[in-house]
Amino acid sequence: MDNADDLLTTAEVAQIMRSPVSTLRYWRHLGTGPHSFRVGRRVVYRRADVTAWLHEQAEAGRAERAG
Repeated sequence: MDNADDLLTTAEVAQIMRSPVSTLRYWRHLGTGPHSFRVGRRVVYRRADVTAWLHEQAEAGRAERAG
């Protein structure tokens, strides 16, 4: 069962997105990509933020193709 408040590690998000961990780190450096934050020394992502970001990317892709 997926909980929207679950905290995911960078490696878990990379697995969900099928992207290298280095890509997520680069996006974090640029200030793009899904919202992340630190808990102590760890960088974490809320599952809901990752899902929302993926939906935004899908919508942007549809809009770009449409016109």
